[in-house]
Amino acid sequence: MAGNSRLTVAVHALCWLALAQRHGHTGLTSDQIAASLDSNPAAVRRALGPLRDAGLVGAGVGPGGGWSLRAPAAGITLADVYAAVEPGPVFALHPHPPRQDCPVGYGIAPVLDGVYDRVARVVSDELSRQTISDVLDTVLQRHSLPMPWAGVPAPRDA
Repeated sequence: MAGNSRLTVAVHALCWLALAQRHGHTGLTSDQIAASLDSNPAAVRRALGPLRDAGLVGAGVGPGGGWSLRAPAAGITLADVYAAVEPGPVFALHPHPPRQDCPVGYGIAPVLDGVYDRVARVVSDELSRQTISDVLDTVLQRHSLPMPWAGVPAPRDA
């Protein structure tokens, strides 16, 4: 079973926006963000829509208007991002109630509900400890590349 990558894509895009901001860019176009994700601009717009709705990013008007962070990267936690892109529970119960005359079907929902609630708290706690700035700093420290601006014009101060 493949995992869901919405959080990863969102964090990647936010880190790219934060890096651009650190280097004097006021925003990046969907094309520029797509270049970093090796994706397409339409997919980027779909990925950033929930982040815009949550107030984490803003989009300029018109072609080339660009996306930008609406809050400092140090103030955006991974929990904020997760809540924007995964508004539902971490795990869900059956899509329809199981048979109530089955010994497992009768009692599984309340047991799993408790387990899932504990998992959700752990996930939320861990994601709350990391910000977009933390992730970006770690990426740059551990995996820096000599060519930092794939798909983006050179920063003003370069």
